[in-house]
Amino acid sequence: MKLKSEDFEDNSNIPSEFTCDGRNVSPQLSWEDVPDGTKGFALSVTDPDAPGGTWIHWLVYCISKELREIKRGSLPDGAIEVVNDFGRKSYGGPCPPSGTHRYFFTIYALDTDSLEGLNERNFLDIVEQHTIEKAEIMGLYRRL
Repeated sequence: MKLKSEDFEDNSNIPSEFTCDGRNVSPQLSWEDVPDGTKGFALSVTDPDAPGGTWIHWLVYCISKELREIKRGSLPDGAIEVVNDFGRKSYGGPCPPSGTHRYFFTIYALDTDSLEGLNERNFLDIVEQHTIEKAEIMGLYRRL
């Protein structure tokens, strides 16, 4: 499986439009080469460089197996967001307190179309239990 974005290249800078310094909207994401048996998708956006440990920017599940794209600034129909470390059920863009941080956008192909009882603490564990394959891209951001 391969994940990409029209808005930034893997291992390159994320434009400020997608951060707390800009419009704070989610970038466009698309994926291909989905494995057989995929029944749904989940998405995580995390910052492992946060001072207190990995910071959760966006968690989404119940993404239809038919989808291959999340449009800029949108949430797919039927998808469910989990509360992030900003305390909101929505995308929270990069906003590092200092230095350059790495932001991992990960799409998970799942063996189920229904996950229940997910929250910010158990999301990754439960999603990983149902992951057939995953793909990620990493963007960088440093506040000016």
